[in-house]
Amino acid sequence: MTRDFRLLWGAEASSKLGTSITQLAIPLIAVSTLQATAFQTTLLYAATWLPWLLAGLPAGAWVDRMRRRPVMIVCDLVALGLFLSIPVAAWLDVLTIGQLLAVSLAAGTVAVFFDTANQAFLPVLLTGDDLARGNARLQGTESTMQVAGPGLAGLLVQLVGAAAAVLVDVASYAVSALFVWRIRAREPRPEPKRTRLRRDVAEGIRFVAADPYLRVLTAFGAMCNLGLIGYQSLFVVFLVRDVGIGAGTVGLLIAVTSLGGIAGAALAGPVSRRIGTARAVLLFNIGAMPFGLLLPLTGTGWRLAFLIVALLAIGVGVVAGNVLKASFRQQWTPPELLGRVLVSMQVLNLGAMPLGALGAGALASAVGVRDAMWWSTGFLAVTGLFLLIGPIKSRRDLPSRVVVGVGV
Repeated sequence: MTRDFRLLWGAEASSKLGTSITQLAIPLIAVSTLQATAFQTTLLYAATWLPWLLAGLPAGAWVDRMRRRPVMIVCDLVALGLFLSIPVAAWLDVLTIGQLLAVSLAAGTVAVFFDTANQAFLPVLLTGDDLARGNARLQGTESTMQVAGPGLAGLLVQLVGAAAAVLVDVASYAVSALFVWRIRAREPRPEPKRTRLRRDVAEGIRFVAADPYLRVLTAFGAMCNLGLIGYQSLFVVFLVRDVGIGAGTVGLLIAVTSLGGIAGAALAGPVSRRIGTARAVLLFNIGAMPFGLLLPLTGTGWRLAFLIVALLAIGVGVVAGNVLKASFRQQWTPPELLGRVLVSMQVLNLGAMPLGALGAGALASAVGVRDAMWWSTGFLAVTGLFLLIGPIKSRRDLPSRVVVGVGV
């Protein structure tokens, strides 16, 4: 792997470590310090992902009109300032649920631009088999940070409080911006667009809608995320209030179960080479999701095993599937359309998340948190069947076309 990819990899590692800490610290602030209700906690998750619905499509068109590296640096610096406001407000004793929601919404908007630019920038640094290996390393790194982050978050919360733990995320954005700034590869300046932004957006949507593979993967991603974010948005409330687990133990449990993601990143390549990429996508996604039905059975003592088994299995399936789908998407899509195609898919995939969070919050208010977990995981269990609708089920391997990298 090249020096530039290693820098991008380092930026990803730093950013994901900080983000995984914040993803646990902010709900803990809401639940333990601000006494948030289950519905208010799910609103925090909804606010994080709502920008994909509000700004996702134009973001893809804008990213395709700009060099991706400067976009990523600016996004890191803006996110740094946003998350710094949380510990500052806590120290001044003025932190509110409203501020947490505002920061989550603004940071989610920044993430739309960063994630789109990041995925579209990777094929500039890597091509062919290196691109698949690069995606596997990035996914594996994300899972590794999800192991380290919650455990570190739990420890930091106990030592210095949840608000101060957010400072690690602030530092991670500074490191990420520095690493991306040091990347030497330069993209050619995109040709000036003479078409309207609306037409560019529509072109990306049409490409996804017309392609039988991307269309099915998009529908599956949206349905799967409805179930995933449904139980995840209730997870901290469920463990702290229903199961009776302390903040430090919550972090430790999430850290242990995130090992499934590391295993998934490691298994994606070998399994796909042995049985084919299309069959591997079906195996990982259809096989893993029913394990979510074990989560509502979680309790104290030996019943914590239900949670560990479920999250390990889901971690393997989700991460391995993401590695394979990301590599296919980056090699299958023409480079000049990649940003818009990525966002067209993500608007539905990630735009489903606020709907899943709000739905889970409404269910929890109506029938209780544990019953709401049953509804979310029951829906998740059958989402893999969406992959059987299109041509993926009849192929050994996903198709590919050569995408030529530039600026290396």
